[in-house]
Amino acid sequence: MANKTEIIAEPGRQEIFIKREFDAPRDVVFRAYTDPDILAQWLGPKNLKLRIEKISEAAGQPWRFVHSDENGNEFGFHGVCHELLAPERIIRTFEFEGLPEKGHVSLETAIFEELPNNRTRVTSQSVFMSVQDRDGMVASGMERGVNEGFDRLDQILVDQQSGAKSSAA
Repeated sequence: MANKTEIIAEPGRQEIFIKREFDAPRDVVFRAYTDPDILAQWLGPKNLKLRIEKISEAAGQPWRFVHSDENGNEFGFHGVCHELLAPERIIRTFEFEGLPEKGHVSLETAIFEELPNNRTRVTSQSVFMSVQDRDGMVASGMERGVNEGFDRLDQILVDQQSGAKSSAA
């Protein structure tokens, strides 16, 4: 059974919630969000490649990711990590570099909740500076990228656990 992603963007609010369950232990899911080699395999739409230029390994550190399409167009994102508490929580700022003016920053919090049977729920909240900024993110096709990325992450988690089971045998 495939896990379903829930995206909540209530009209007139400055926030988006994304909730998703994964069939893997919390520490494994957290590592998939923080290990650059794993993250580059799943984050974002499937038609874009992800290059991780900087990744935060502690609070106060900057991060920068760049998506590129088959024509070489690049789409950069950056921010600063405010908290990296393994395997419980990531708090960071997020800014898309493709807007005409700077300063459209959101604050993202991802909570990793341990569930029974070695499963994990990730609840992400993004708070934008305005409803207009939030609506722009929703209109950008974010939902497709989130769903395609999580589908790839599901497969990575299955593959990792199969590899762990076969090497333990």
